[in-house]
Amino acid sequence: MSTLRDARLTGDESIDTPFGTITLEHGFPTDDSSGLLFDQLDAQRAAQVYLWALPLVGFVTWRERAAKTFDATQFGDFVVYDTLREKRGIVTANLTTPYIINFTNISDGPVLIDYPAGPTAGGVLDFWQRPVVDLGQTGPDQGKGGGYVILGPDDDATPFEGSGRYVARSETVNIFIAFRVLTDDPNLMASSKRGLALGRAGSTPTPVRFIEGVDTEWSATPSRGLGFWEDLATAVDEESVREVDKALMAMLEPLGIVKGEPFAPDERQRRLLLEGATLGELMVRNMQVNPRHTSPFWVGTSWYKLIDFEIEQETDTILQIDQRATLFYEAVTTTKGMVHPTPGTGQVYLTTKRDSEGRLVRADRSYRLHVPADVPVAQFWSLTLYSEDTRRPYENGGTDIRSVSLDSRDENLDFNDDGSIDLYIGPSAPHGAENNWMKTVAEDGWFVYFRMYAATKPFFDKSWALPDFQSIP
Repeated sequence: MSTLRDARLTGDESIDTPFGTITLEHGFPTDDSSGLLFDQLDAQRAAQVYLWALPLVGFVTWRERAAKTFDATQFGDFVVYDTLREKRGIVTANLTTPYIINFTNISDGPVLIDYPAGPTAGGVLDFWQRPVVDLGQTGPDQGKGGGYVILGPDDDATPFEGSGRYVARSETVNIFIAFRVLTDDPNLMASSKRGLALGRAGSTPTPVRFIEGVDTEWSATPSRGLGFWEDLATAVDEESVREVDKALMAMLEPLGIVKGEPFAPDERQRRLLLEGATLGELMVRNMQVNPRHTSPFWVGTSWYKLIDFEIEQETDTILQIDQRATLFYEAVTTTKGMVHPTPGTGQVYLTTKRDSEGRLVRADRSYRLHVPADVPVAQFWSLTLYSEDTRRPYENGGTDIRSVSLDSRDENLDFNDDGSIDLYIGPSAPHGAENNWMKTVAEDGWFVYFRMYAATKPFFDKSWALPDFQSIP
């Protein structure tokens, strides 16, 4: 009996593998071995396709669930996610500012956007979650507002030359339009909403419909099992195939996902798709906790910069599958201001899953995070708690946003005399620290995002640093 490490692959041979014994007769796989090899081939492919498809499935899932939950089904429908229950459905949602979000299909022609002036952060993304164009402070309007036209993959840009609009092209026919008002001033929120209009090429943009006050629990976490593949099949059927994705599309065909054909997997395909989805999720969860494509932002800590790949998700030599899978397993959306922030503009996202001893954090232990004084931000910072299982805001029984997100604008936080602050996460609050505490429950593992809005020079030159969480009795 050989193993995969020392197999001769000639003559008559039996090879012991993790998935069964492969028998060769005169060098040929026997009929029984052929089935095992095809199963292993397709299961491995399913796991790799799972990693590749995460950004696409993340957006399709969100679109479909939002349509059902909020009745956001018409062109120009923007959902306003404001309450904890509304935001808790979004994967690693930012809880400090309301989201205003729309999904639009541009197969019927370019989309015109009239965008409001003000302190906003937003963008248009394609369905691979790549920025098409930023809106607001990090966009070409630089917070002054303006007109945009979003072209589809094959649309002609000529009619919009000299239109005074910023022209951008999406490589997918489905797009995501979103923005946040970076202030809690209700007047600025109201004026931003009044200034937003949407239209098709050849018509005048008209005010959009805002869907507000739904305040219900829901979930945009991608499905496990066959539901993941059903959402992927939907996306594959809607979108054109990019040159960079043809190899992955070839891997999908034996699994029953073929563009232009109904998704109706047989029993064998269903079994392998289920195995592949589980294996793929285990693989990406490992990369999420132990990202081997990058290093901690501050030496000697376990804090990682969340987005560590190019805006295009590829370089001159590779498609950054592992890098983007690590992000899009636990998060949604990117913009230029998120991927490449500069001093005084954009947003910085930092995450950690370990304590100061290098141990994975646990829901049944308590931790302290000491945030040094003078956090280098021109706007504000926040610390938000998420579930490792759902990757959505942590469900700990709290009914208000500060039960799972604390930020520097919160008047209830207790700062130290020197301007620093100690924040706590664990099953119970240390005595006297209730205002600075977020609760964990049972075995629901957790992680955090430390967000910095308009980070300033001391962050970029690393003269200011965030220490690791410390485990406390």
